[in-house]
Amino acid sequence: MVARMTLAATLIMIIGMTFRIPYAWQGAVYALMVSRENTRATLKSAATLFLVTGIGAIYFLATVRLVINVPLLHFLWVIGTCFLAFYAVSALTNYTAAVAFVNLNALAVPLWDRHVPAEVNVEDTLWLCLAVLVGAVVTGAVELAFQRVRPGDEVILPISDRLLQVTNLLTCYAEGRAVDPATQKQILRLETLGTSLLRRSLRRSNHSSEYSVEMGGVTALVGRLVDLAATLTHLGFEASASDQKRLQNLASALTSIRDDLVNRRIPGPLQFNTDAETAGVPLLHEIEHTVSLIPQAFAASRHTPEYLSLVDDIPRSSLLAADAFVNPDHLRFALKGCLAAGICYVIYNAIDWPGISTAVTTCLLTALSTIGSSHQKQMLRILGAMVGGFIFGMGSQIFILPHLDSIGGFVLLFGVVTALSAWFMTSSPRLSYFGIQIAVAFYLINVSEFRMQTSLDVARDRVVGILLGLFAMWLIFDKLWGVPAARELKETFISNLRLLAQFAREPGSKDLKAATARRFALGETINTNLDKARALADGVLLEFGRFRDQDLALRSLVRRAQPQMRVLFIMQIAEWKYRAHLPGFELPEAIAVEQREFDDRLAESLDAMADRVEGRSTGVQHTLQEARARLERTIQAYRPKGTSEGRYDALLLLGRKIESSILSLANEV
Repeated sequence: MVARMTLAATLIMIIGMTFRIPYAWQGAVYALMVSRENTRATLKSAATLFLVTGIGAIYFLATVRLVINVPLLHFLWVIGTCFLAFYAVSALTNYTAAVAFVNLNALAVPLWDRHVPAEVNVEDTLWLCLAVLVGAVVTGAVELAFQRVRPGDEVILPISDRLLQVTNLLTCYAEGRAVDPATQKQILRLETLGTSLLRRSLRRSNHSSEYSVEMGGVTALVGRLVDLAATLTHLGFEASASDQKRLQNLASALTSIRDDLVNRRIPGPLQFNTDAETAGVPLLHEIEHTVSLIPQAFAASRHTPEYLSLVDDIPRSSLLAADAFVNPDHLRFALKGCLAAGICYVIYNAIDWPGISTAVTTCLLTALSTIGSSHQKQMLRILGAMVGGFIFGMGSQIFILPHLDSIGGFVLLFGVVTALSAWFMTSSPRLSYFGIQIAVAFYLINVSEFRMQTSLDVARDRVVGILLGLFAMWLIFDKLWGVPAARELKETFISNLRLLAQFAREPGSKDLKAATARRFALGETINTNLDKARALADGVLLEFGRFRDQDLALRSLVRRAQPQMRVLFIMQIAEWKYRAHLPGFELPEAIAVEQREFDDRLAESLDAMADRVEGRSTGVQHTLQEARARLERTIQAYRPKGTSEGRYDALLLLGRKIESSILSLANEV
């Protein structure tokens, strides 16, 4: 991936320098920031880049003419445009579209502040569109060339690799031999790497919402499985004959799951003998439980009757999140970002220092990786700007560029810095902040003109602007309008429990179209919050204080509970179809009443767990088992003996699995 990103960025730089295309450096930024999933997604991303930039250019040219001669209106236009850009970052599901719109705003806002004839600004705005076209075409061409060499899915293949390594480890234990050092090394490497990159690939992909939810559940479970396997390598034990048999069954089950995933099949249900006593292998029961949950992540797909081909009749936008206009988090994020950018805009205009206008650019580009940020992540951004600006940017001006007399030498320098930035960007989402800031700072200093920059004043101004933008983002997001990651993690975890309880009570409307739209909006919020909780759990590790032990205990709880909550959410999606009486999922009135009673008890159990995490006493009534038993008796009584029908069998299985998940989750809490 580093090679692909470096090659694309370098080719864009060479074309920009050769044909003197202004703002070609932003095409290089696109090569580093645009997601890559498959050939179809690559072509779609390239088209999205140019389309969104064209729409943005039309917006600028159509609106700026109304405010260009009135300073107050111009100021309000800038603030409104920044607000729109930050809202797009949070609400757009298409990451490529967000990158294109933000980059255009980052360059066009300072551009239209210049005291030059309007014709010059119009020409430069059109040059922006050409630079984007070059970046889109080159990035797409490089991606297509590499896709022919390395086909595959960026979610399935890493999951398959993790399952393979865990299978190899369990096979060693099952055969009673020492663990292969190479396998142990791979397990520890995968534990350190985590699943953040997989979750980011899912968020930026063009997959359907149902597929993203299901694969998000699989990703969480496989990540938990790798953590358990890594812990197992640090423990000394001797497996008995019965334990070796159970380990062999686990290895066989993982092999079957892996084959199904690679061949795009839904894994079949698994059942292990959980009543057996574990003699000498620690964590064996928990590993079996985690493996058994992986097939349940596809409950929403599996429990659709085979004879039914159902397509939800709802117009869904692939561009905006389903909760774009109902989730207040999008509005809060836009207000915070707009305030940070507005502060920078006022400062550099008040002191008449247009050279530091890169502060607004930095705010907008930083916003692409600010959701779920923490103090430590902001520090990584500042360090990245200093390394890219002072060390690579100004350092190359002083020590390297004076000795170069051709573009060949500069290509080598550019390629080295870009490769280093790309390496950090692909290592983990947290370090990616460090990598992109290195690249942006270096490009702004040395790639924004068609000559070697000999004045340090320009580099100084741009680095100062970058630091000002980062300071404003840190001040607004982390100090004035931020909370510690541990507190936010607790609030998010509680919110997820209550949202799952709310989902269990849906649909609240008899209008199927309105109920389905509500279901997608609520489901999108739950899925986003589950990802947010996992990201915040990573941030807790980097926070210190007198409550650190409590914070780490909370983090451990969330990490254990996350996979179970994801699987529960998926099973709730499948059960929702029965409550909504979708075609093929209709139930007799007697069964529907008992199902509603079961779901009410499910919601009460989830709310009770949320109360317990908040520290409030709750009189939990353990009636979920009774409600499930009544539902099962009603189905058995209604259905003639000796007969079987898909929808009833599926509902019975769902009820049992949901009850099991709730009991397991309650034990964790």
